[in-house]
Amino acid sequence: MSDGATIAAISTPPGRSALAVVRISGPDAFLIAGRLGLPEADARVARHAVLVHPTEGRAVDEVVATRFRHPSSYTGEDMLEISCHGGSLAPQLVLEAACDAGARIAEPGEFTRRAFLNGKLDLMQAEATLDLIDARSPAMHRTALFQLDRGLSRHIERLREELLGLQALIAYDIDFPEEDDGPVPAARIDEAASSLGDQLARLLELVPEGELLRDGALTVIAGRTNAGKSSVFNALVGFERALVTEEPGTTRDAIESLISIGGYPFRLVDTAGLRDDPGRIEGMGIEVARGYVERADLVLLCVEAEREPGTDEQDFVARLAEEEVARVVVLRTKMDRTEGGPVGRVQAATKELPVSAHAGDGLPELRTALVQKIYAGLRSEEDTPVVTRARHVACLVRARNDVAAFQEARGTGMPAEVCGTHLQDATLALEDLLGAVSTEELLDRVFSAFCVGK
Repeated sequence: MSDGATIAAISTPPGRSALAVVRISGPDAFLIAGRLGLPEADARVARHAVLVHPTEGRAVDEVVATRFRHPSSYTGEDMLEISCHGGSLAPQLVLEAACDAGARIAEPGEFTRRAFLNGKLDLMQAEATLDLIDARSPAMHRTALFQLDRGLSRHIERLREELLGLQALIAYDIDFPEEDDGPVPAARIDEAASSLGDQLARLLELVPEGELLRDGALTVIAGRTNAGKSSVFNALVGFERALVTEEPGTTRDAIESLISIGGYPFRLVDTAGLRDDPGRIEGMGIEVARGYVERADLVLLCVEAEREPGTDEQDFVARLAEEEVARVVVLRTKMDRTEGGPVGRVQAATKELPVSAHAGDGLPELRTALVQKIYAGLRSEEDTPVVTRARHVACLVRARNDVAAFQEARGTGMPAEVCGTHLQDATLALEDLLGAVSTEELLDRVFSAFCVGK
């Protein structure tokens, strides 16, 4: 709960920059502004001023200050945003002056938490704010913006309204027990429950897509030593992230990088080369590589174009295809070293892509293939709700299970009063999702992941 204090924090990241922003929010925000020597101004009007220390009277920095009056501010409180010079010292001095004038340092996520408590955001919008900050691909950015605009919240509210409507129908059965069939046809109740169950199931079906957009598709580059894995990795990342040498076994451990290809996130992993009789440390790296392969969404198997593929490589592709562990793309690497096409075929049914990380040949086609392999079948679009958080999944699973329990109870002839309790539990699950009924422990868990200035 808010303690009613006026809070302050630096809202921009540390480091060398032209500008930084210090936020002050709470009942004494404008009183503190006066103590800092900032002139009166209309709401949302930026004013240039010299900010002074409240007790020492010395100039702290030249700033531009903007006032936002409640309730028309991010937090729903009186709020002041001070744009000062960037760097490590100037913003800190402004923040210290604000605290000396009566503010206290904000806790992580406290600005957004106050926005939630003051009805400016629901809990899913607050989480979407964090998703927007953490987004590392345009696709996740679009999804976060859609949720921040209450796209998912509106969908959940509609489901909640349908649940309340179904509870109202059940109430008739409870109020009129003397009627054998009740005033509401049983088929109408069953159809409404079935529709709710289907809608909740469809949302849960999109969970894997939400996980992909949030975490990125785990894409593992595998193959023998010196097959060009690290060169392909560096070419996709865009800089020399992995060490490349002619010596076999240079990569001893997995190297990860989160990249965006075609606007979609990929968690790219360069792994140790697979070979017999490795050294102890290299062998540990190979075991790590195999673990990544087992969890991968996509495996890029590198085979040099200048040699015939071995039976071990053919067996590798066949095993993954048979077990459906991951999608496999075979890369015929080092194409700049051979005048002919790829030598041999790893598997007739597997499309091979010739690439040269050194010359850049085949890389555009590879990027296109990666997006098509993972994201071509994506059912969620900008205007379609997609679930991106474990908390959302847990609440939706509760709601779906409670609706299913309601249907089962009706099917076994349980009294309407008993059946209705399952609908009440399902409604509560959706209200927890929206944050309509929330505990301090839940809010602490949600907002602790935020930065201090948000």
